[in-house]
This record gives sequence, C-alpha cells and structure tokens, in this order.
Amino acid sequence: MDQDEPQALQKILVIDDHELVLGGTLDVLRRQYPDAQILTAQTAESVQTQVKSFQPDLVVIDLSIPEKRGVPARTETGIQLLKTLMKNFPNLNIVVQSANVKSLVRIKPDIDAHKGGLTVADKSLSSKEMLTRVDWALQGLTHTKDIKGMRTGLEVKPEWLTVVTLAFQEGLQDKAIAERMCVSERMVRHYWTKVQDALDVYPEDGKNIRIQTEMRAREEGLID
Repeated sequence: MDQDEPQALQKILVIDDHELVLGGTLDVLRRQYPDAQILTAQTAESVQTQVKSFQPDLVVIDLSIPEKRGVPARTETGIQLLKTLMKNFPNLNIVVQSANVKSLVRIKPDIDAHKGGLTVADKSLSSKEMLTRVDWALQGLTHTKDIKGMRTGLEVKPEWLTVVTLAFQEGLQDKAIAERMCVSERMVRHYWTKVQDALDVYPEDGKNIRIQTEMRAREEGLID
C-alpha cells in the first residue's frame, strides 16, 4: 500500500497513559486514516473489555502503562497485558509503540506463536516510519528484527526470569528468592547458571558474575 493513500475505514484502539504522546499518536493516525474509528485507553484494567466490544482492526500499545488509575506505570504491566491480548485474541493486529521495546524479548515465544500482525515501533521513530509499522501490522505481518534478543534467539524460561527480577528489581538474596518461589536454594543456584549461560555470562577473574549478569539482563531487556 502507498503510505500516501489512506486505507478504508479502520477501527483502532490506542493504549497509552502519556497525554502528549497519546495526542501525537492520535494526530498521526487520524491524518493517515481520516475515516477510522479510534478509541483510547490509558490503563490496562479495561482494555480486554474494550477489545472484545470494539473488535478493533489494530491495537497500538505502549508497554509502560498503569494497571489502573492512581498507580504508577510499569513496563511489566504492559508486557502482561500484551501477553494476555495475544492469548485471548490470537488474530489481533498489534503495534507495540514504546521506548522500551527490547523488553519484548521476555515474551518471545508468545510473539512467535501469535497469528495476527505484530510490529514494533520505538517511540524514537519518525511518523512516517511509525505508519509503516502500522501498515505492516494491518497486513498481518510480523516485524521484530529491531530487537536484538529476537534476532539472536535468546530463550529465557519464566522461572529464570523470575529469579532475575526478584534479585535485581526487588533486591532479594537467594534464600529469600527460594522462599518466594517455593523452591530450594540449590534450585535457585541452578536457575542462575541457566540464565547466565543464556546471556553468555561466565566467571572471569576480577569480575563479579552477578553484576555482569545484571548488566547483560538489562542490555537484553529482561529487566528495566
């Protein structure tokens, strides 16, 4: 499709809690799709109901959103919402528009299995590039090659990710992590070896392997 020619009537849901960003996104979409019906959502709480009732052709979602009004926006909230949407609406076309798109590596298997279009638009992209991602998603295409972890095939199991999150975002030591996960400390240490192998982090003289693991985990988008 020529980007200068708007598509026929579309139904679009835009999810973003930043007023200025939301307004800018709406302006770009309305210029490109002047006949489109566009709804907005600023929290994760009501999105599934809106998707079910509105049946949009496309969802544009920011990852850093609050669960409900009055609580802080968190990337993990958007990640979990996206995962739920892909599970409950497997043919839904989605554009992830976020400043933290690398965090999508956390749900790579879910993205790989999604049947609808799914593209990624970093918030640093120009309006033209963002509209290209919208067009691709509406065509049912998947485009995630801008994300390093997607290209390299990084695979991290949920329990490994839980260990990393509890350690580096909640500051828990292995004993407390084991108690939280209801596993032994030995199992936690086993998870550490697995995630470090996945991240290509190995013992080196003079270097703290946990600090190296944290640095690599942030680089790959496993934690914020």
